[in-house]
Amino acid sequence: MRVLITGAGGQLGHDLVDTFAEVRYEVVATTHASMDLTDRDAVLSTVVSAEPDVIIHAAAWTAVDACEADPDRAFAVNAVGTRNVAEGARRTGAHVVYISTDYVFGGTKDGPYREWDEPAPHTVYGASKLAGEREIDSGHAIVRTSWVCGANGNNFVKTMLRLAAERDTWGVVDDQRGCPSFTADLAVAIKRLAVGRLPGVFHLSNQGPTTWYGFACAILEAAGHDPQRISPITTADYPVPAPRPANSVLDNGAWRLAGFEALDEWHAPLARIIKEIT
Repeated sequence: MRVLITGAGGQLGHDLVDTFAEVRYEVVATTHASMDLTDRDAVLSTVVSAEPDVIIHAAAWTAVDACEADPDRAFAVNAVGTRNVAEGARRTGAHVVYISTDYVFGGTKDGPYREWDEPAPHTVYGASKLAGEREIDSGHAIVRTSWVCGANGNNFVKTMLRLAAERDTWGVVDDQRGCPSFTADLAVAIKRLAVGRLPGVFHLSNQGPTTWYGFACAILEAAGHDPQRISPITTADYPVPAPRPANSVLDNGAWRLAGFEALDEWHAPLARIIKEIT
């Protein structure tokens, strides 16, 4: 099986490449440097030349606040870029797995978001990723995830460890809830969807909701630091250009109902990633 992975230089892309590192798979890994998503000719040339059986489209512009300031770029990369990938898939017969986000929802629901809930993004980033979802043909797969962390690239875990080395105390938001998603676990689940060519929308995250503050305390504790160095603050105390969802908890219902085992509760992969990066 030949697998084309876009965004291979990112957190998730890096682990996807590693997950497919077996003799029976041939991986074609692309990054922004090797394939500009906004260049239709470049995308079609890459996809048609590779003749993949599966495309895992993990590339995106994920800088939430920067997207708010530059909507055209956000839609060019996340929506039109996905349109180009989808066109390439049609020409080659490849099955697409598109990586999306909890930001397609408004974050105001009381309970976890199900795959069948109606999206209503409150940010440019979320709107551009939803537009990308709508470029994916029926019969392909969409994976929405949240609070992504991996051993490669920048993320919340690394930020907390950096702050622990630089500051005595700091505040972290305690009124936004979600489920951390660790890329090593995500990559394995996405591989199952890709190899099985499963269609439809799937929510994937590690199990167990928490707040950013609760997550931060667990990070410090796992790394041997005193979590009491962190203080809980509100969203209003930390203003940013793009509004953050108060609720990013995703129910992994479609995955569960397909008969797959839930991803690990998030404390276990947190311990593994702390060990790896420290």
